[in-house]
Amino acid sequence: MAEVKLHPDWLARIGGEFDQPYMAALKDFLAGERAKGKTIYPRPADWFAALDATPPQEVRVVILGQDPYHGPGQAHGLCFSVQPGVRTPPSLVNIYKELHSDLGIPPARHGFLKSWAEQGVLLLNNCLTVEAGQAASHQKKGWERFTDAAVAAVAADAAPKVFILWGSHAQKKAANVAGLGTASPHLVLRAPHPSPLSAHNGFFGSRPFSQANAFLEARGRGAIDWRLPEMPAAE
Repeated sequence: MAEVKLHPDWLARIGGEFDQPYMAALKDFLAGERAKGKTIYPRPADWFAALDATPPQEVRVVILGQDPYHGPGQAHGLCFSVQPGVRTPPSLVNIYKELHSDLGIPPARHGFLKSWAEQGVLLLNNCLTVEAGQAASHQKKGWERFTDAAVAAVAADAAPKVFILWGSHAQKKAANVAGLGTASPHLVLRAPHPSPLSAHNGFFGSRPFSQANAFLEARGRGAIDWRLPEMPAAE
């Protein structure tokens, strides 16, 4: 696996996954792809960036993506987010439009969402790597099982959280997670994906940001400041 150190609080909850055969197979697959000269996004140091940026006990909101962006310089380990200086992708443009409609926050001039992650918004992709230019190329290689374990660990903790599930893919991923039933302490918000192909089918007008904050504030967990800072420096 990548030469990174996963946050110790995550290791305490899901570190056993690294000892499972599927993770050894995933490691071999990734090493083989790189040996063939294939470009993989994001860089290895960022494969677990979402977990490192948001320790499990600090998670207040979970947003699930599918795969990292597969264009040069885009992916850095947080779903929907891109590096400073990179053009804001269409789905994130629509997220900003809904944020403006919902809370009156003007769209940011960049797509770097790390300030959300630092406030407890877990921006987790289903698969944590992708081949350059090949969407969904690393599906069913083992990442899904690993990220399922991460989502299950978050859901199993009784501290109230908001799961924002955009699109059928995210909704199916969370469907069987313990703690998301009718007696759950968490709030589950479902809406179509913000992609230009589906955003007009119910994503716009779903008001996830205000609903999340109202839920969190009512339970003493504090609101997320969804405003993004001015253009940060590239990492």
